Amino acid sequence: MKLRIFLILTIFATILLLSSCIVTSHDFNVEISCDEFGENNHRSGEFEVEVGDKIRMKLCSDPTTGFQWGYEMTVENVLKEEDHDFEEPEGDIPGAAGIEIWTFEAVETGTTKVQMEYSQPSEGGVKSKWTYNVTVTVE
Repeated sequence: MKLRIFLILTIFATILLLSSCIVTSHDFNVEISCDEFGENNHRSGEFEVEVGDKIRMKLCSDPTTGFQWGYEMTVENVLKEEDHDFEEPEGDIPGAAGIEIWTFEAVETGTTKVQMEYSQPSEGGVKSKWTYNVTVTVE
C-alpha cells in the first residue's frame, strides 16, 4: 500500500515538473492603416518579448502603385523572419490597398531594430514614403 502511494505521488510530481517545462509563446500584433500613415509617414514602436514569441506587423500596402515594404535589422539572429504574406483588399475597387503581413519570431536574447521601409524599388522610384521602425528586446 505504501509503495502504491509512493509511486502515485512520484508520478504526480513528475507530471507537475514536466508541465512546468512547457514553453508557451505569445503573439504580438500591430496594424497600421493607410489613413494612419497618411497622418504620420514615419512611425515607430517597441516590443519586449521572450524567445519563442512572435511579432506580426500588418502594414498598409498597394503593390499596384509599384510600392512595397522591405526591411533591415540592426542586429542579426535576435529575430528571424517566419512569414511574409499579402492580404488582398476586400471588394472590387481597382487600386485599393491591401495589407502586407510580416511575421518575425524571437530566437535569441538581445536587442535589434527592425527598420521597415515602403518604397518603389525601381530606378528613380520614391524611397521611404512610409517607415515603421521597431525596437525589439528579447529577454
